[in-house]
Amino acid sequence: MKLFRSALLATALTLPLAAGATYAATPADALVIAQNIDDIVALDPAQAYEFSAGEINANLYDHLVQYDAEDTTALSPGLAAEWTVDDANKSITFTMRDGVNFASGNPVRAEDVLYTFKRVVTLNLTPAFILTQLGWTPENIDQMVTVDGNTVTVKWDGDFASAFVLNVLASRPASIVDEVLVSQHVEGEDWGNAWLNTNSAGSGPYVLTDYRPAEMVRMQANENYFGGAPAMKQIIIRHVAEAATQQLLLTSGDVDMAKNLTPDQISGLPDTVKVETYPQAAVHFLSFNQKTESLTNPAIWEAARYLVNYDGMTESFLKGQMEKHQAFWPKGFPGSYDETPFTYDVEKAKQILADAGVETPINVTLDVINSAPFTDMAQSLQASFAEAGITFDIMPGTGAQVITKYRDRTHEAMLLYWGPDFMDPHSNAKAFAYNADNSDGNYQATTTWRNAWAVPDEMNKEVLAALAEPDQDKRNEMYVDLQKKVQAESPIVIMFQATLQIAMAQNVEGYVNGSNSDFVYYRLVTKN
Repeated sequence: MKLFRSALLATALTLPLAAGATYAATPADALVIAQNIDDIVALDPAQAYEFSAGEINANLYDHLVQYDAEDTTALSPGLAAEWTVDDANKSITFTMRDGVNFASGNPVRAEDVLYTFKRVVTLNLTPAFILTQLGWTPENIDQMVTVDGNTVTVKWDGDFASAFVLNVLASRPASIVDEVLVSQHVEGEDWGNAWLNTNSAGSGPYVLTDYRPAEMVRMQANENYFGGAPAMKQIIIRHVAEAATQQLLLTSGDVDMAKNLTPDQISGLPDTVKVETYPQAAVHFLSFNQKTESLTNPAIWEAARYLVNYDGMTESFLKGQMEKHQAFWPKGFPGSYDETPFTYDVEKAKQILADAGVETPINVTLDVINSAPFTDMAQSLQASFAEAGITFDIMPGTGAQVITKYRDRTHEAMLLYWGPDFMDPHSNAKAFAYNADNSDGNYQATTTWRNAWAVPDEMNKEVLAALAEPDQDKRNEMYVDLQKKVQAESPIVIMFQATLQIAMAQNVEGYVNGSNSDFVYYRLVTKN
């Protein structure tokens, strides 16, 4: 009977949802999720940079050190059993865990670590900067990462402490891949990139068995996972963009979990469903591309901060999903600036524009992901900005379309979100307060570069100084100062910090959702 139900479910996942359609109940050993996953551009950890891709890779791969399912707030041993730090010589030596295999059955070796890091640096795709900031290049990687038996020594070139390096090595592009397996699927000089965007080569608790863009993801349990075999033998993520459809699938028992419900839908769920809340590190912002001449006047940036109806949104359609937050480092983490000095004040915004001689109306296209709550946020901004003569023409698109446009710097205004690449305030400081080379040919995975904002030299220097500061208290003070400056001087209007509400069947236990997408774990899930 279980096989029959599983087959029915697999069939249902390949078909469009029809009015009145019914599906088999989910299998006891499978977790079925309804989620908007159209933001995925790539799954190869050397390329993946989107939230949904992070969630998936967190369950496919391990790192030398990592924030694990048991405690997403503490850095723990991963594929390395222990490590020794030598701050004076800027190096860390890791001893590999004994007896660990990749899901393929190949042993995890120190050589796989070197191969992984060399692969990321050589491909030099979107997230490569996280590792290359350690001073690694294709030319020197064999000297910066060295193997001796079952140990790996990692060196860095830069003025930062070993604690920062450990956080870098716990980030997504440092996910260790199986060299033997990946090498079998290389096409030309792509280091297996094409293959890894639809397959996996990790040692994590799950293996990617099926990925269809904007349709579904299927992961199979790795029964030999060194941390113990997962109870859920399959994780099936079905792409469902519409929140109403997610709600229907959940309440009818066709899925176990829905990740993108609106507050109204959350409040109207039956007793057969429970809701768990997870504070998130992602901040949501509105930004203006400085390649658009009409948006380069700083008075427009300042006025914009008074044209966001913060309370109106968080007390209605964003209730329970976001809280007002106006700084780039999220609340609840050391170094955050939690004051919210800006309120919705149309008259003040008008006066700022008038005093600066800004002529209105100003017409601006606003790119937005075509799903809740982004479309609702865009409509709120459209209404409030119009009061001051700034007209937004909303341009909806899939997550992948919007993000690709943002990376190409072809937007005018953008409504988007940002999560730290690793849990250190420098991750967001570099994204929101640093851009030393604004040229088109100097691609940077930062919101400053993507908005073509040439950050003042003084601010760039302060970002680097904060990174090098050994006194953590002083370092935190520097990040607070940077957040205040970004508020006052940038074309990036930070509005909210996310709070994630996930609805799930009452029998689902053990789901772990940390502060960002890289800390989403299915390994401990059970269905009672």
